Amino acid sequence: MIAPMLLRLPDATALRQMFHLRYGPKDKLGWGPKLRLGYGYYTPDDRYEATVAGLVVPGTNWLDVGCGRELFPNNLGLAETLSKRCARLVGIDPDPTLQENPWVHEKVPGFIDGYDGKAAFDLVTLRMVAEHIADPMACVNAVQRALRPGGLAVVFTVFGGSPMPLLTRLAPMGLRHVVKSWLWGTQPKDTFPTCFRMNTRGALQRQFAAVGMSEAAFQRLDDCRTFARFRWASEMELRTMRVCRALGLPYPEHCLLGVYRKG
Repeated sequence: MIAPMLLRLPDATALRQMFHLRYGPKDKLGWGPKLRLGYGYYTPDDRYEATVAGLVVPGTNWLDVGCGRELFPNNLGLAETLSKRCARLVGIDPDPTLQENPWVHEKVPGFIDGYDGKAAFDLVTLRMVAEHIADPMACVNAVQRALRPGGLAVVFTVFGGSPMPLLTRLAPMGLRHVVKSWLWGTQPKDTFPTCFRMNTRGALQRQFAAVGMSEAAFQRLDDCRTFARFRWASEMELRTMRVCRALGLPYPEHCLLGVYRKG
């Protein structure tokens, strides 16, 4: 009998290690990371990367869904480390940017719906992919088929009820390109149509439960990065987050990190 994959969620030490791997030593931090560190704040990406780093151990077979050209767009050091650490890393994506990805061992052009993973994987990850899935049940069925018994699926996505996703639903694609470029410096080829059919905790629980998978862990991650390029606005976001925490209120903009186990 194959033992279930061990679930390791990052503690404070793991988060700090990931932070410095990504941004550099304390005396060389830019103003943004230094500001966030002063508030004791780790971004959703920091937390997702630390989670995946704790799951990928030597011998892991890993399927990354919708990876495009990067495993972790702003953490190339971690991408290289985990690419070398795991036994097998398969990237699947219908977008041509998949061919630019230097980290995956195998590249599968196409959608996850049509991929037969043959229960060969310990870990399946979906980083900022769930919001683009038009047929959630086809997706989770394929994820379930790809995982071995006891394997884990990690879904990292935006919360569908946050302000930015709500505005995204109303904005035409051309306007999205302009806004994302101004706020985050992204390229048009990195912006895709959204559906938001897997973007609440309840929806994810129901969809994975329907294919016999259970929620192993779930986190709501405050997302104070909307104005991360602008120092004064970034600090206002962090101050607002601190006030929300003090009042026991959720920060309006947040991401979801769910981990689901195949029985």
